This record gives sequence, structure tokens and C-alpha cells, in this order.
Amino acid sequence: MAPTEKTVTKSFPRIEFTGAEAGLKEFPSSASRSYNYFTPQKKRATMYEDVTVDVQPDPERHLSQGWIYGFADGKGGYPKDWTELRSGDWHRFLDPNEEWEQTIYRNNSNVVRQIQLNLDNAKKASAYRGWSAAWVKFLERHLGAWMHAEHGLGMHVFTSEQRSAPTNMINTAIAVNSAHKLRFAQDLALYNLDLSEAGIPFDGAVHRQAWHTDPVWQGVRENVERLTAIGDWAESLFAANVVFESLVGVLFRSHLVMQVSARNGDYVTPTLVGTGEHDYDRDLRYSRALFRMLTSDETHGDHNRDVMQGWLDTWVPLSVRAAHELQPIWSQPQDRVVTFADSWDGAVAGLRTLLSDLNLSEPKGLAL
Repeated sequence: MAPTEKTVTKSFPRIEFTGAEAGLKEFPSSASRSYNYFTPQKKRATMYEDVTVDVQPDPERHLSQGWIYGFADGKGGYPKDWTELRSGDWHRFLDPNEEWEQTIYRNNSNVVRQIQLNLDNAKKASAYRGWSAAWVKFLERHLGAWMHAEHGLGMHVFTSEQRSAPTNMINTAIAVNSAHKLRFAQDLALYNLDLSEAGIPFDGAVHRQAWHTDPVWQGVRENVERLTAIGDWAESLFAANVVFESLVGVLFRSHLVMQVSARNGDYVTPTLVGTGEHDYDRDLRYSRALFRMLTSDETHGDHNRDVMQGWLDTWVPLSVRAAHELQPIWSQPQDRVVTFADSWDGAVAGLRTLLSDLNLSEPKGLAL
């Protein structure tokens, strides 16, 4: 008798729709706004880290097939030879200010609001009418001329740098630096317009002549223009924030304008110029953190210190000369609170402290 044949029934897996296909699948961190593609500095990542760290891809970390775009000369992405400095890991830098898009909008909005309130109150009180003719002339020529320095740094130095640095964290910090400079330059321009319309003998156009032809400003002008021509993004940042700002920017803003304004009956200008000094304090904080990371790099620290010492030898004499050519304007306000020598000593002391923090030696030309 033949064996009974079994009928084999073929079956197919049943399709189940879980919602994952529409992005609805739940997983342990699906409700979290924190990401895990990097190790945060502390136990939990900050919002700054979440929105900046590794947002810019890097073949050394995520792009297994190299940069997805390149330039005509064959280089791709962010070539490391765009600066002489070297780092074992450029991604170690995190901005101590924790600046990102939201903070720059919020912080600058607060500054603009503060300045506008100050100017509105000055108009209501007719504060400008009590100023001496010498002080009005000082503001129209010299504070107006400084506006060009701020704009030149913001538009042609920091804006250029922020594209070239190798990580999103460095680029974001420099972009904020650029925004600070451009906003402050605009603040000074709007202040110039306010004073031009205040009913006092204020020439709102003379700042152009001062910047282009006044001998006391030609050293500063040359210094700023030379900064715009630097090809190395890190040298540009170092020469601007470490050297020029310490010896010229702080000298003019903090050790002159902020010191003599009130003694000349002006309580408006210090509030405005003080915002520029506050900006620089923040910009110096990230610059110090970046260059300290590079001078203390276990592999490349000696090389980086040698390179930065060379930059100091190049840029300090230029800024020293620019600062000393400004000396005559210390005698122009009616009430002279400080001497140029005292202001210069304060600026040099600040640079010396900064160089000590960076483990760099004082250059020879600083003692002029």
C-alpha cells in the first residue's frame, strides 16, 4: 500500500505595521533632546554642545569616504594647512561663552535695547548741549574714526576667518566675534547720526577725513588693513584679538574714552563704548581658551609656541607704533583724567597677563 502523501501548505510572514515606517517607533531616548554622538565635558551635554559639536562633519570622525565637496586645487572641506598651527584634536575646543545662534540674537538684542534706551534718555534730557566744544570735536573726529577700525575687523578679518577654521565650534565662536564687531561699528555710526541731529556743532562727516588723512590714525589704519591681508586664519585671529585689541583697542576704548568721558560731562558715550569692551571680554575669553589649548597640546605644543612667538615678533611692533601715534589725542579733551603713559602701562599689563596665560614670552618690541 502506497504511503499517504502529505499536503504541504506554504506560508508567508504576516506583515505588521508598527509605526516605525512613519517615524513613530519609540526607543529609550526617543523623547530626549540630547544626542550621543559625542562625549560631553560634563555628565550631561549642554544645549551649546548639542547644537554645535559635530554639526560640521569631519572625515576623521564621521565621513568614511572623505569630504563630500572640494575645491579646484583638489583640497576638500577644511584643509588643516590653512594655518601653521597644529592640534592633536581640533574638536577639543569648546567655546567657554557657549555661543550659538540663539545666544547671539538674544545677547545682541539686549545690548541694542540698552543702547537705545540710553540714547532716548539723553535726547529727552538734552544731555548733549552741556558738552564742551573740545569734547564734541574729540567725539566727531576720534570716536568716529574708531568706527572704521571696528567695521574693518568685523567685515574683513573675522568674517574671513570663520569659514577657514577646521571645526564648527571654532567657526561659531569667530562668527559671533564678527557679529560683535559689526554691531558695535553700527552702534557708533547711529550714535554719530544722533549727535549730528542733536542741535550742537557736530560735524557727522569729519570722521572720514580723520581716518583717511589724520596722522594720528594712520598707524591704526595700516594695522587694520594689514590684518585683512593675512591668509592664515589662526594668525589673523591671534594678531587681531591677542595683539591689536590688547595694545590698541583696549587702549583707546577702555583706557581713554571710558576714563575721560564722565569728567567731560558725558555720561552717554561710556555706556555705548562699554558694550564694545564687554564684547571684547567675551571674544578674548574664547581666544584665550583656543590658543591655550594649542600651546599646551601634548604633541604639537612646542611647535605652536614657536609659531606664535614669531607672530608676536611680526605684529607687536606694528601695534606698538599704531598705539604711540595715537598719543596726541590724549591731550585734546578739556579735562584730562589720564596720561598716555598711564593708559599705555595698563594696556601692556593686560597683554603681559594674557601672554603668561598662553605660556608665551614677551616680545622685545613691547617695551618701547
